[in-house]
Order: sequence, then C-alpha cells, then structure tokens
Amino acid sequence: MSKSGKIPDQSRTGFTISMPKNFLEIISKYKYLYLMLLPGLIWYFIYKYLPLYGLTIAFKDYNFSKGIIGSPWVGLKHFKFLFTFPDFCNILRNTVILSIYNIIFGFPAPIIIAMLLNELRSVVYKRTIQTVIYFPHFLSWVILGGIIIQLLGPNEGLINQIIKYFGYDPVNFMTKSQYFRGIIVSTNILKEAGWGAIIYLAALSGIDTEQYEAAIIDGANRWQKLIYITLPGIMNTIIVMLILRVGYILDVSFEQIYVMYNPTVYDVGDVLSTYIYRMGIQGMKFSLTTAIGLFQSLIGFILIILTNNMSKKFSEVSMW
Repeated sequence: MSKSGKIPDQSRTGFTISMPKNFLEIISKYKYLYLMLLPGLIWYFIYKYLPLYGLTIAFKDYNFSKGIIGSPWVGLKHFKFLFTFPDFCNILRNTVILSIYNIIFGFPAPIIIAMLLNELRSVVYKRTIQTVIYFPHFLSWVILGGIIIQLLGPNEGLINQIIKYFGYDPVNFMTKSQYFRGIIVSTNILKEAGWGAIIYLAALSGIDTEQYEAAIIDGANRWQKLIYITLPGIMNTIIVMLILRVGYILDVSFEQIYVMYNPTVYDVGDVLSTYIYRMGIQGMKFSLTTAIGLFQSLIGFILIILTNNMSKKFSEVSMW
C-alpha cells in the first residue's frame, strides 16, 4: 500500500483502487446508493418502529379522552386477565392447531408444485400451468371466500348438488365444526401454494445441471435424482422458509377466517386475530387486545430464535 492510502492495481491498466478510511468516507463514496435506500428506511421507521410506542397500551387502562400518555398504568392486569379468561385457552388452541395443520399440509405443497413444474419440458405448457396456479393468489379472500361458500352451500352449492345426485342428503359444510378446519387449510393451499412455489423454482434454477447429467450417465432414475440432487439442492431454502413459517405459528390469516367463519363454528374457528378484532375494534377493549398482540409477537420471536438455533445445530443452516 502506498502512502496515499491506495493499492496499486495488479492489472496492466495502471488504475488504482482507493480504500475508504472511515465511515464518513464510505457514506460519501456510496451516497447515491444510500439515497436510494433512504425512502425504504423512512417507511420502515414510520410504520414499524414508531407504532411500537402503542404497546404501552397493554400496560394501561386506555381511555380515548385521556390518550395514551394520560391513561393510568395498571401493570400486568390485562395479561393476568388474559391467562385466566376461560375462552382464551380455546382460542389459543384453535390458533395453534390451524397453524400446525397449515405447516403439515400447506408448507410442503409449494415445494411439491415447484418440483413438478421443474420436471415439465414444454415451455408453453409450463407457463400455462404457472398462470393457472398463480391466479388465486391475486384474488382477495372476500372474493375467494364467497366462491367457496357458494360452492359448499347446502342448497345450490355444486358440491351438495353432486352429493344429492348420488342419493345422499346435502351437508351444510360451513356450519359443521368437523369440516371447518379442513376447509380453511385446503382453501389456503389453493390460494397460496402456487404463488409460494416461485421461491422454490428460483432455488431449483440454481442447481448445477451437470449434476443431473452425471446422474443420468450413472443410470439414476427420476426418483433418485429427486432424492439425491433436487431436494438437497433446495434444502437450505426449505429450512429458511420453515424457520420463518414457525415464527408465524400464532398468526393465522385474519381475512380468511373472518370471511368464512360464523358463530356456529367459533369453537374450532375462533383464533387470536379474529378475537382481537371482535374485542378490540367492535368491543373497544384496546388494552386487552394489545396485550394479546404483544403476547402473540413475543411467542413468535421466541419460536424463530429456537427454530433457528436448532437448525444451526443440526443442519448448519440458519438465518444468522
């Protein structure tokens, strides 16, 4: 290195590469990149960090007229009420069960779809299938939920028309607790599995094709290539996505549940997000529902930490 703080370039061009000496020099050198980053940082600060002040409502008896600052502190009163509230255990159980069902049945769905699409050789056919399975993602739950409710309707619904055609009595699926969770999980897969396959298709495109060519020469069939090349090739992506999914185990889609449930299935369909809406917005119990939201976020944070540490220990793949 020369006294000027520059490293002579080893190429024949004679150019030199300057090394930033301090933080301000780095900022000055890449100022346009930081300016491009600034709007995103401002948005994140305004909408993600400033609202954290509202969490103090969970430790106060919030009153509109007094505001957040003027409302009296009550400590852990709302948390104590929460854990002694008879319905809370059932609501928490419903949330966990639906999330576990979504992980067991919903998480592998986009992986399977991505691997199936990856096996298609016709570009036109592949693009057509992708368009069809991506489309439900762009429908709101209000539209898709209405379609599902109409299909499962007890009188004019297509499913019940088929049931009656075979001589059986129609079933009101949307008011039967034993069917509700299955409907929620299956419709969630229908809506999001195709869209979720995109990230796995991207991971599959990064696998070296020479591995497949070598496997073909060695006489490997499709299943052997799938097990020994494809799955290991996207395993890092699968683990990272699973870690993120476990962190949302207490966050079941509010829009989906709210559109499709009704009081007859509250015993299996009422989850934390819908309860927060009913109590917080409709019942105006802001402090209680803020306490539930804080509890929900804390559990999710702990689960992400635990899952990430387990992944790092057993697979040496982690988010950090």
